[in-house]
Amino acid sequence: MTPQTTVVDATPLLDPRNGLRGHPWLTLISVAIGVMMVALDGTIVAIANPAIQKDLDASLADVQWITNAYLLALAVALITAGKLGDRFGHRLIFLIGTTGFAASSGLIALSGSVSMVVAFRVLQGLCGALLMPAALGLLRATFPAEKLNMAIGLWGMVIGASTAGGPILGGVLVEHVNWQSVFFINVPVGVLALVLGAVILKDHRTPDAPRSFDVPGIALLSAAMFCLIWALIKARDWSWGDSRTLLFLGAAVLAFVLFAVWETRSREPLLPLGLFRSLALSAGTVLMLLMAFAFIGGLFFVTFYLQNVHGMSPVDSGLHLLPLTGMMIVAAPVAGAVITRVGPRIPLVAGMLSTAVACFGMAYLKADTGTGLMSLWFALLGIGLSPVMVGATEVIVGNAPLQHAGVAGGLQQAAMQVGGSLGTAVLGAVVAARVDHLLPGNWADAGLQKGTPEQMAKASEAVQVGVAPVPPGAKPEIAGRISAVAHDTFVSGMNLGFTVAGVVALLAAVVALFTKRGANAEAGAGAAHI
Repeated sequence: MTPQTTVVDATPLLDPRNGLRGHPWLTLISVAIGVMMVALDGTIVAIANPAIQKDLDASLADVQWITNAYLLALAVALITAGKLGDRFGHRLIFLIGTTGFAASSGLIALSGSVSMVVAFRVLQGLCGALLMPAALGLLRATFPAEKLNMAIGLWGMVIGASTAGGPILGGVLVEHVNWQSVFFINVPVGVLALVLGAVILKDHRTPDAPRSFDVPGIALLSAAMFCLIWALIKARDWSWGDSRTLLFLGAAVLAFVLFAVWETRSREPLLPLGLFRSLALSAGTVLMLLMAFAFIGGLFFVTFYLQNVHGMSPVDSGLHLLPLTGMMIVAAPVAGAVITRVGPRIPLVAGMLSTAVACFGMAYLKADTGTGLMSLWFALLGIGLSPVMVGATEVIVGNAPLQHAGVAGGLQQAAMQVGGSLGTAVLGAVVAARVDHLLPGNWADAGLQKGTPEQMAKASEAVQVGVAPVPPGAKPEIAGRISAVAHDTFVSGMNLGFTVAGVVALLAAVVALFTKRGANAEAGAGAAHI
């Protein structure tokens, strides 16, 4: 079966006699509702963490585990989950993932201890890993080639809207209901996605779909991803030169090498390395990683800047980010249409250049920068990210054979998770080093009394997230000077972080030059019509 016949034969026409099952646009709505839960969960839970910490009497480390357990489970399982979709059908895996995500969300809300919350967050992450690649696999198999970019654009719009709404919705729920409601909200959404999916989604499996499991490959890749993500998460606490960080990074490299060797010998490998013979697919994967590095890594510090430097509430900070997420919502379907017409290369290069300009612009933010200038850079960032979110996804999924659509979807999501974790860790180290370097001098220049080494170390840790280390009972004048020093020093560190993010975005623009429309998309263009 050739790629062309695969795409055409797998794509249902919009004939009313075919009924609801397999209807492309209804399929998009069904998977978008499920994906919305995962995207919403990425930002809404952060707002609930302080309330969870207080209600369950949790430590800071416990609260960090609420986030890290989910991230680890999600990142480790994505490619394996994509393979499960290729093996058993993306419809079945999507429905299982949706059911599990909604059920685990309800169990988290009913939990009475931090350990139970963390355990169910692991389950939630695993179910999210099942859901995301399956959604892309269903879109890849359902839409004809010339409409795939538009579908992915709308899919990205849903992710952008959910990401944007997370802090706002989370703030309202925590403030007016309770932290449990942040998780309970996934239950009715999951039930709706499950019902629609059962009625509308149609299974698409090619005759040459995988028939066996690569258990050693799953074990090696899972170990490699775990060690890598764990090292990135803990590097902020341990430092990059710590022996534990180096040990986990070394173990990750070794596991990846062993995985690559094994995959060349496996009869039905978990991740066919032949996929990377496609320069476009490889470039799309690297591009997704670099984009996530710049975007997620930089955005991590924007929330601290808005809340700790400008003193905004979580809801207000979410509203101030609407120029970013709002432009992603508006621009994503437009980007899909443009990419369909001219191909991905030009929009991807332009998108990453726009992202670089936005990052360099944010490198000049000050502690007292007004909303207007912030909104300009946030909007430009949203405009730049939209074609990359759509185009890089299409490049990866569209350049993979249909029987590996799930693995390609898992690869796309895994690249984004690794890139985001790497960006947060590396830019966090850059900001921390800059703060450590500047704080003693800025502290002395402000005429503040120098504390003990332990006190200054604690002060530096606070300033690294934009918090002013004002001691209890400090006089207003002293408190004002400490706040000014802390905020100016943090902003200087953040500026350097955004400069690094801008350089990474420029590198991503170069990588984008090597992308092209998927071979299957070219073969199928014009063969089917919606």
